[in-house]
Amino acid sequence: MTGPPRPFSSSRPLRIAYFMGGVVCLGLGVAGYILPLMPGTVFLILAAACFARSSPVFESWLVTHPRFGRSILAWRQHGAIPRRVKFFAIGAMAFSFLLLVVSPSHVFMKWLAGLFLGGCALFVGTRPDGPRDTGPME
Repeated sequence: MTGPPRPFSSSRPLRIAYFMGGVVCLGLGVAGYILPLMPGTVFLILAAACFARSSPVFESWLVTHPRFGRSILAWRQHGAIPRRVKFFAIGAMAFSFLLLVVSPSHVFMKWLAGLFLGGCALFVGTRPDGPRDTGPME
């Protein structure tokens, strides 16, 4: 979790695939900064990881970006998530589980989803607090 991702890939098809994945994740990350209920930072972290394996120029641009870079660096260096984002993420997981509980789905699926969402919420909640000014709700 700490430190930069794996180095630049030497295989051209793999670099192209990573670059395309980075572009898609970057688009989703920017959309997450604009659209409510869609995460932004997660996709930007994934985009930076893809660009680190395909295009050092795009990776450098993303991690030094004044709006997006701090969250990416906080995650890379400390595994940190901003407190506001943690509250939002855990709240969204709880709301999703509540919707599942009142749905007519099978009890086993409710338990399985509850265990999965509970584990994810525990992971997010135990990460160190990251930078505060990371932009709109991510």
